[in-house]
Amino acid sequence: MATFMAPYHAQFYAVMRIVFGFTFLWHGSQKLLGFPAGGPGGIPDFVLYVAGPIELIGGLLVMIGLMTRWSAFLCSGLMAAAYWMAHGAKALLPIENGGELSVLYCFVFLFIAAQGAGIWSVDGARSAEKT
Repeated sequence: MATFMAPYHAQFYAVMRIVFGFTFLWHGSQKLLGFPAGGPGGIPDFVLYVAGPIELIGGLLVMIGLMTRWSAFLCSGLMAAAYWMAHGAKALLPIENGGELSVLYCFVFLFIAAQGAGIWSVDGARSAEKT
């Protein structure tokens, strides 16, 4: 990281966690609630009712930083499964099969699971109260 940005590492990480959680929860909202812009068509019901709640609730939990490691790990696994079920069967490379978003979500959530909630999170506030 550039040295002028180094003092803000924790803030940039928190913003990344919040933005990825926020954008992910709307995928679940679209699947379960049809909002925004209606639900995706042609997806089997079992995918909607498994992926939708994980995306909606998991995205919300990652965004607010509550049970962050477990939530992010579950979201990462969902995206790995989504990649291989929906995209990996078409072609190997994400650029060929349209799976870039699944890969990005998978690895960012895996990073968040390893890193933890950080600042501006419920988990961070709860651990600060204990000390």
